[in-house]
Amino acid sequence: MHAQIVLFDGFDPLDAIAPYEVLHAGGTASGDAVSVEMVSAEGPREVVSGSGGLALRATAALDPGRAGLILVPGASGRVGKPGEAPADAAGAGQGQQDELITVLLGRTLTTDLPALLKAAMDNPEVTVGAVCGGSLVLAMAGLLEGRHATTHHLGLDTLDATGAHAVSARVVDDGDLVTGAGVTSGLDLGLYLLEREVGPRIAHAVEELFAHERRGTVWRAQGPAPVGL
Repeated sequence: MHAQIVLFDGFDPLDAIAPYEVLHAGGTASGDAVSVEMVSAEGPREVVSGSGGLALRATAALDPGRAGLILVPGASGRVGKPGEAPADAAGAGQGQQDELITVLLGRTLTTDLPALLKAAMDNPEVTVGAVCGGSLVLAMAGLLEGRHATTHHLGLDTLDATGAHAVSARVVDDGDLVTGAGVTSGLDLGLYLLEREVGPRIAHAVEELFAHERRGTVWRAQGPAPVGL
């Protein structure tokens, strides 16, 4: 399995690095059955995150035609207050860490990323994953209507408003769409994808290596619906 982790201006580093490290370790543990790289819609470049100007390098352009996994992180910035205007002079010129998360996520819609992600979701050989606000990137691009997904708890209402079925769970498996909740869920998402695509023994070995115990139940639209709760 080849994994492409998408970087965009203002991305959240932990959303990208946590699954990157998990999948990279999974590749080592599986004898290179998993490979992973950082990509961007624009191609190779330094991409500045929303966390103190920390930058990571995308080594290639996002390729929606390549079989495997494409994973979208969220953004890192200010949460803001209800009703706060998106344009805020206090953040002007001080870097993306001072901008509202909603602004950073919305800015991806002005790039080539939405079209590339649509092509990926139309490709039956690609599983699309998202961590935290990465689900909102997909939703705002109109790609999650009717799909089950999760995101950070502060964004669940926004997810619902786009026509997606928001689920309050750590990881949601909707077939070729697998999403994680808040930022640290990138670890759980990466480990679940290793288990699903490569096998539980590899996932368990990486889990032990990272001294991380996965949290929560992976939600799937299977089995009887709960009643009386």
